Amino acid sequence: MDNTFRKKVGFVSLGCDKNRVDLEKVISRLSLYPCFKFVHDKEEAQIIIINTCAFLGDAREESQSVIEEMSTLKGKNLEKLIVMGCLPMLEMDKTREKYPSIDALLVPKDYDDIDRTIFSLYGLKEERVERTSHRMLTTPLHYAYLKIADGCNNRCAFCKIPSIRGAYQSVDMDTLIHEAEDLCERGVKEIILVAQDITRYGCDKNYKENLPLLLRELSKIKKLSWIRLLYCYPDMVSDELISEMKSNPKVLSYIDIPLQHISDNVLTKMGRKSRKKEIISLIERLRTAIPDISIRSTFMVGFPGETGRDFASLISFIKKYKLDNVGFFKYSREEGTASYDFPHQVSEKEKDKRLKKAEIVQEKISNAKNMAKIGSTYKVLIDSYDSQHGFYVGRTYFMAPDIDFEVLIASPYDIRLGSFVDVTILSYDKGYFIGDVDSRVTY
Repeated sequence: MDNTFRKKVGFVSLGCDKNRVDLEKVISRLSLYPCFKFVHDKEEAQIIIINTCAFLGDAREESQSVIEEMSTLKGKNLEKLIVMGCLPMLEMDKTREKYPSIDALLVPKDYDDIDRTIFSLYGLKEERVERTSHRMLTTPLHYAYLKIADGCNNRCAFCKIPSIRGAYQSVDMDTLIHEAEDLCERGVKEIILVAQDITRYGCDKNYKENLPLLLRELSKIKKLSWIRLLYCYPDMVSDELISEMKSNPKVLSYIDIPLQHISDNVLTKMGRKSRKKEIISLIERLRTAIPDISIRSTFMVGFPGETGRDFASLISFIKKYKLDNVGFFKYSREEGTASYDFPHQVSEKEKDKRLKKAEIVQEKISNAKNMAKIGSTYKVLIDSYDSQHGFYVGRTYFMAPDIDFEVLIASPYDIRLGSFVDVTILSYDKGYFIGDVDSRVTY
């Protein structure tokens, strides 16, 4: 190794937690070399790596804006600008042509060679450090996302993911177990499973490996306490999976199911496989088998051809079935998707109107459900401490990081971050629970 080669590296990560895992593996590869020092201040960095998102137009605009912003640092301290993620996967040549300040564009097959890429940019041929199993985390050290697959086979009419990420590819189960074991040995207590669709895990391997089996294998890790399921497509939430969630004490009574709509008319146009009757049946089966289950979902408003009656059907469903937390977003007309050329495009004004109404309806439902939790005691994982206001911030089983709610806890004694405590809910207001530690016992 050239002893004079020392570089400060900064990162910008955009998009989903699947992207986050990719970046963490890139950081892990570079961390093997003492010549790289990671810095938060971008103006201090000599190398900046931008992890981009390109799922929707707004995401692409944000990615391009960050590239432009970081490009202005060239000629100052910044020497090399590297862009990875979905934007180069979607439009490699266009991005290279538009931003000549970019020194390298990386797609997933390049990530494990990030070290070679950087050394090559500096004209160096360094001996490669052997890879280790350790993964650097950008989350608090007690929870981590486990990306179990990449790509997608669902091909919904509104979505660019299959054209960006390709066909569904499950990660080998032994690889996942080894990665999870290593994470838990280093202090991780909660593993959050992510993919475009985790319920299809193993489908590309002829069902030799599937999600219930993966859950059982992960549960054998002694130091792992919680397993959380995100992004479960409704048509693949099987009775076997529900049974595993019910019987496995490490699998949280929590599920994120991106339903997108409830009207059969819209679901058919979207290319979704589930229909209203099947969705309602799934919710009823989940609640019958697991009475305390927390169901989170996302719905799209303003899809081409969504009539007033279709939207009213969605609102009626939300009011009747009262999901625990819901995210809403407006349909985005994306070139390259099937729905781009669909007739009866809904105006932006009407989309905004429907979005606002849906959010107001759900907010009332979430508030009522959360107020009903006052007085109950829950096992809470302590994520952080707010020194300015003097309270701890934690989550219980029905709270995924960043997308759900949080519990704020004032405690007269110190609580170790990453520990579990029993917390009684005292009040709820505007997305936050206020809780009281039940005892000094942590676990």
